[in-house]
Amino acid sequence: MTKKKPARPIASTASHPHPHQPGEGRCLDILRQLSAYIDDELAEDICAELRRHVGACPNCEEFIASLRDTVTLCRHHQTPPLSLQDRARLRHNILQAWKSEGPK
Repeated sequence: MTKKKPARPIASTASHPHPHQPGEGRCLDILRQLSAYIDDELAEDICAELRRHVGACPNCEEFIASLRDTVTLCRHHQTPPLSLQDRARLRHNILQAWKSEGPK
């Protein structure tokens, strides 16, 4: 297994004006690409665009900080043991929720 290099941190550029109001479409585009960004699967120009946006967007910057905190907490806490029945029930519930929302 090859070890991936960690995604570069997203630096704040608070001196730049925020180009849109909270909740507008660009933030949603950023959120949709976060997993690929964290997994280092995006082209460098797209990564640079993501970093510029997040550095100028207080809402996205706060979300990223919260996401990093969540990942840190998950890495430092042991997964609780689940019975086979619990695992099957959880899988069923997740699939049902996904089917009710439909693929996006």
